[in-house]
Amino acid sequence: MDKTEKKNNQNNQKRFAKLEKEAKKSREERISIPNTLPAIAMRSNMVIFPNTVVPFYVGREKSLMALEHAMEHTNNLVFVVNQKDPAIEDPKESDLYKVGTIVRIIQVGKLPDNTFKVLVEGIARAKWIKNVGEKFFEFELEILRARYGKSKRLIALMRMVKEELHKYVQYSRKIPPETLMLLEDVDNADVFADIAASLCPGSIEEKQELLETVHPANRLEKILDILARETELLEIEQQLDQKVKERIEKSQREYYLREKLRVIRDELGGEEDVEIKEIREKIEKGNYPEHVKEKAQAELQRLEKMSPYAPEASVIRTYLDWILNLPWYEKTEDTVDIEYAEKVLNEDHYGLEEPKQRILEYLATRKLSDKTKAPIICFVGPPGVGKTSLAKSIARAMNRKFGRMSLGGLRDEAEIRGHRRTYVGAMPGRIIQLIRKLGVKNPVILLDEIDKMGISFQGDPASALLEVLDPEQNKDFVDHYIELPFDLSEVLFITTANVLYTIPPALRDRMEVIEISSYTDVEKFYIAKNYIIPKIYEEFTEKKTKIFVFKDSAIKKIIHEYTLEPGVRELERQLRSVVRKATLEFTKTNKTVVITPEKVAEYLGPEKIREEDSLEEPLVGIATGLAWTPNGGTTLYIESALIPGNGQLIITGQLGDVMKESVRIALSLARKLCGENYSEKFTKYDIHIHVPEGAVPKDGPSAGVTITTALVSVVKDIPIRNDVAMTGEITLRGRVLPVGGIKEKVLAAYRKGIKTVILPKKNEVDLEKIPEEVKKNMNFIFVETIDEVLEVALCETNANKQTNKTNRGKKRRTRKSDSETK
Repeated sequence: MDKTEKKNNQNNQKRFAKLEKEAKKSREERISIPNTLPAIAMRSNMVIFPNTVVPFYVGREKSLMALEHAMEHTNNLVFVVNQKDPAIEDPKESDLYKVGTIVRIIQVGKLPDNTFKVLVEGIARAKWIKNVGEKFFEFELEILRARYGKSKRLIALMRMVKEELHKYVQYSRKIPPETLMLLEDVDNADVFADIAASLCPGSIEEKQELLETVHPANRLEKILDILARETELLEIEQQLDQKVKERIEKSQREYYLREKLRVIRDELGGEEDVEIKEIREKIEKGNYPEHVKEKAQAELQRLEKMSPYAPEASVIRTYLDWILNLPWYEKTEDTVDIEYAEKVLNEDHYGLEEPKQRILEYLATRKLSDKTKAPIICFVGPPGVGKTSLAKSIARAMNRKFGRMSLGGLRDEAEIRGHRRTYVGAMPGRIIQLIRKLGVKNPVILLDEIDKMGISFQGDPASALLEVLDPEQNKDFVDHYIELPFDLSEVLFITTANVLYTIPPALRDRMEVIEISSYTDVEKFYIAKNYIIPKIYEEFTEKKTKIFVFKDSAIKKIIHEYTLEPGVRELERQLRSVVRKATLEFTKTNKTVVITPEKVAEYLGPEKIREEDSLEEPLVGIATGLAWTPNGGTTLYIESALIPGNGQLIITGQLGDVMKESVRIALSLARKLCGENYSEKFTKYDIHIHVPEGAVPKDGPSAGVTITTALVSVVKDIPIRNDVAMTGEITLRGRVLPVGGIKEKVLAAYRKGIKTVILPKKNEVDLEKIPEEVKKNMNFIFVETIDEVLEVALCETNANKQTNKTNRGKKRRTRKSDSETK
């Protein structure tokens, strides 16, 4: 080879190297881009990336003007940026993303609807600085260049993205496999990342985020995350499709085989289906009423004539399963041993004499005659007094199976009567379901929270219960699903409620109401000592080691200072808390823990129940009333005051409408009782009535006598005895009417240390419900008029003592003469 040829080869190599270097340059470096370009706002679900060729459509006036300007003045270069909200027809600068793509227009074509299809080539990503255009967007731009060096991490990311794209293409039909050829010979990481981003699925926000990511390594990582997520979703979809396909094929295969088997059986002499044969034998051999057998045989004949794959066939099978498995005759034998039943009831519950007595009476009548109808008993009382557990004890005492059905929040009548079989997924009502589950026709069924049922467009469940809870009708109860009469007369239905007024009158009339009032402190003490603590001890230890011992004073401290409730649920929670802490202490010291009041304070912290202190001395205008609450009884201090004014009545303390009416009645009665001597005080002063604990709503008429006493006291300036509490409704004539909740109210006075209680005369019969240990320590004064209340409640001054004494003497003489006349 001569020197000339060698030199030519060297020149050719230099020229090829230069051309290869130019080819490796990005389009951005090969095209001269001005600082200002016209811009088109994109509102399609597409983001244009550099180094890609894509078409898009232009139709808005501003966009067409920018397109025309680009073709005439900027060498076919235009800036494309996406709108944040595609619905905006005339976007402003604030409606656009900051980063877009500089593209070169390759081809423009007009469509029949006067829009233009534009084919563009992405050149570079750029960020617009400000708008300098008037008729259309024209932005000053800052080109975003990636500064990076080739590294092993970039090469690895490119390989991983390529693999994930291959996986995605295998599962998805949106991208043809030939498209991946674009990435085969690309070794420029920036170009590779842009092409991959254009192929990557994702939302418009994710695509815009990829466009705004300048460094190719970061862009490739985000692409990997999106591809991995989409590929995983596509894999799950493919698995689900495969399962559905297999199930369909299996169903078709089974249908084919069953039809073939049917044909074979017909050829062999029409052998009967095994399932139908079993049902037929069950009908013939089972102990069913005649009307049930006839219905079952009719349904079986229908089943035989239809294809086993017909939708109606499965409905008939389910129906036959229900009616053939109901306990039409099966029942348990009642325990008629009265002593055993009484022992079981006393073992499970302390007190509750009235409900226990009623059950023993029923058992006694059952012992003499089987014709006695089961009573419908309704236990009414506050939460936690043992209504539900008492129903379980009754079932145990009678040797019957027990089932519970909660009616709280029930709004659908079909829950009681069942659904018609015409509905998809129809089922019998919950009563029939419960009876089938128990397997006998005479269980004890507890209908819990009967006072909390609702009414909706689906019907009134309370009305549906009228037939169930009527001993005269429930002998032939018909469930909509079963469509056959079922005898519920032997079921002992027990219902529970917290209040009676929410139960419809017709339903309440069908039940025998037994009120279970709140427990006294003495009852709570014995319940805790003899029932709750032994039960907790059995739960907490299986060994014979004595872990803890409760002092009686500790139990009483928990009752008085840590619980305020009619029942014993909170008491049990507090006892459990003490036992847990005592158990922890035992494991540390291995010594029996003696739980004293001091230990209780240490375990449970400061006392939680802080009632208002009793009045230390008689005060003018402050009377002690008694009120009933869902948590039991409480004392209520009614305060009255005279304020200079013009005779207005001021009422505070969040009183209800009924109690406000009682205040107005009391005011009118007080004016009448005080007479003309005190009339100026009613006109020259405003009268303010306040009931403390203003955040607690109060209502009811039973504070009438208390309010009247407070008003008379403040007007006449006579103190009211602080050792007397009272309750009763008042009338304008001064009559004292009976009220409810006497037991709870008397117990509240007893807890406060008040020994004298004024009660309406007609409430004297309610003293039977008050425990003896309370009655023997209290003085009850029964009144019929407000004069008798004031005679006891107001402190007598020296001046009026003699007058009252004379009046009482006259009154006694009058009563004596009346009796003599009679």
